[in-house]
Amino acid sequence: MKKLDWYILQKFLKAFFFIVLMFVTIVCIINLTEMNEKFIENRLNAKEIAGYYANFAPYIANMITPITVFIAVVFVTSQLATHTEIIAMLSSGISFLRISRPYFIGALVIASLSFYFGGWVIPNSNKERIIFETTYLKKMSNYSESDIHMKVGPNSYLYLNTFNTASNTGYDFTLETITGTDLTEKLYARRLYWNEDSSLWKLDDWTLHTFDGIDESFSYGKELDTTLMIRPKDLGSEYMLFESLNMGELEQKIEELEMRGADDILMYKVEKYIRFMSPFGVIILTFIGLFISSKKSRGGSGFQIALGFLIAFIFIILFTFSRTVANAGSWNPILAVWMPNILFAGVGLYLYKKVPK
Repeated sequence: MKKLDWYILQKFLKAFFFIVLMFVTIVCIINLTEMNEKFIENRLNAKEIAGYYANFAPYIANMITPITVFIAVVFVTSQLATHTEIIAMLSSGISFLRISRPYFIGALVIASLSFYFGGWVIPNSNKERIIFETTYLKKMSNYSESDIHMKVGPNSYLYLNTFNTASNTGYDFTLETITGTDLTEKLYARRLYWNEDSSLWKLDDWTLHTFDGIDESFSYGKELDTTLMIRPKDLGSEYMLFESLNMGELEQKIEELEMRGADDILMYKVEKYIRFMSPFGVIILTFIGLFISSKKSRGGSGFQIALGFLIAFIFIILFTFSRTVANAGSWNPILAVWMPNILFAGVGLYLYKKVPK
């Protein structure tokens, strides 16, 4: 790369990391203020709180990466335009596409880091963050889940009145097998618990009804070992579970849910799509930021930075809306997740026609 590339790239990356640090610091301070009472209530020491924010900060940083990249580009480019450096480059015969090369390199570096950290590093730190939140902030570490309905096979449906995550014990267990529209088998047990030694579920006071047309058979017993396509962790809280799975674990979870024919698979697929979508959003927003701030403005760089914040706010709204639509299943989830990128790519192409060549 030439000196011009290093000059712009250095400014871009420095501004990006400074803005990320500033935003993350503000978010952490606000969060600390809101959670301070719970920290005191749970008698957490400074080391435990610092450990939580060491996991919380990267999570926030990666979440806001597309926006912070955009703001950094607008800030750097508007400064170059205000000092007539962009005009000087164009006047010397350098094309606008050539000027955009260091921005593309910077965006590619940041997008690659975002994909790697978001796909493997941050999910691992999220495991500790979520455990901390469920233990101290949301009080979900030892709890009884109630009214559990779950599809555990192509034709099998499970119901539990309550399930305690501390003892891995459930009550009023029912497993129904439905073929077409006909109930063919119904297994009931007063109590269900996990046997760690045999890796099997044990049923207490069970009854089994089998139906074949108008014929019905009935059996019962005190104890029964059975296998189910679920583990205790599947019956516990899945609070933000998709955020704690790295790419390999996420693929495995999706395959497992598909094999069971589960209905809650969509949120995991949406998380997978977003992890691929977000890095491309970084590149698209980089060029939009470059296009809107490369021209010297009468309002100065402050106006362009304010415009950058406005566009970033619009992107956040679109991203939130698209994720909600994708999780609702009313649209094709891939199309819904990628909608912000598609719309902003169109905006970028329009703005490119307006930039000085």
